Amino acid sequence: MILSGEQLAGQLARNLAPIYLVAGDEPLQQMEAADAVRHRAKEGGYASREVFRVEKGFDWGELKAAASMRSLFAERRLIELRLSGSKPGDKGGKALRAWAETPPEDCILLILGGKLDPAVRRSKWFQALDKVGVVVQIWPVKPAELPAWIERRLLAKGQQASSEAVSLLAERVEGNLLAAAQEIEKLHMLYGERRLEVEEIATAVADSARFTVYELVDSALAGDEVRAVRILRGLRSEGVEAVIVLWALAREIRLLEQMAVELACGASLEQLLRRYRVWEQRKPVVRKGLQRHPFGRWQQLLRRAARIDRLIKGVEKGNPWDELLQLILLVAGRRIFHGDIRYIAEVSTGF
Repeated sequence: MILSGEQLAGQLARNLAPIYLVAGDEPLQQMEAADAVRHRAKEGGYASREVFRVEKGFDWGELKAAASMRSLFAERRLIELRLSGSKPGDKGGKALRAWAETPPEDCILLILGGKLDPAVRRSKWFQALDKVGVVVQIWPVKPAELPAWIERRLLAKGQQASSEAVSLLAERVEGNLLAAAQEIEKLHMLYGERRLEVEEIATAVADSARFTVYELVDSALAGDEVRAVRILRGLRSEGVEAVIVLWALAREIRLLEQMAVELACGASLEQLLRRYRVWEQRKPVVRKGLQRHPFGRWQQLLRRAARIDRLIKGVEKGNPWDELLQLILLVAGRRIFHGDIRYIAEVSTGF
């Protein structure tokens, strides 16, 4: 049974499964899902807890021994297995299949692992666990979903906030749910159970947003220049090298230039998206990018990327971060003329 994190509470209220696999790359939600299983198991009489960390050289015989061991006091036990990724390896897969085929009556197995890819879902060990247990798939909260997530979290604390305050909080903690939860806790301690306004958020909440170069690329393709500039500034402040940002941008620009050429020759956009293996969730931003610029424009953007590469290498003089900013704005659809120098200077604050 595969559930989302939001569905877990309802399942736990109905009954306890013999196995739980909590999988995903978002630490806060994974931690809270695991805590919910632990709490419900304790309520159900599983008072003893053993933790195994699967690292290099881990002896899977320890898990088998735990399954066969009986407590002297006949205690029910929660066995917690923490994987370093999403794949337990051949020996681990066999051990997990064996556990799933004959789950110990006095044990619940809680497995914490990374994001599940299609290969893991097809594996025999995963299918064996899914058949008898519960798989909790943790997905990151998307930027568009974050304000609603924050509002639910505030309500759980007896607080409300204006839409402007929620938007500001979302902007300051985007990509960092752990910081979001901590800031909401702090707001509750500072202001208690009442309605919050934007001035209070601005005063109390630090900017803890975290971004990736992939979010930068997608924001630019979507035409969201404000968010793209903010992400670029955030990446630089986090110490991300300019060459990494350029690599991600140039790779995407090169891909869209190739697709744009084929579109101009009469190819179908949907066929191109499939052939170039564009993920379903990225198709909308790729479509927007292709609709915004013809192939000639993408070729110009590639030439600008090549110049930034020379700046980074010191072959030409200039500030690569300023040029990356202009490249981002161009990808997002802003035409940069001499009159835009003031705008560039304004959004470059902090660069």
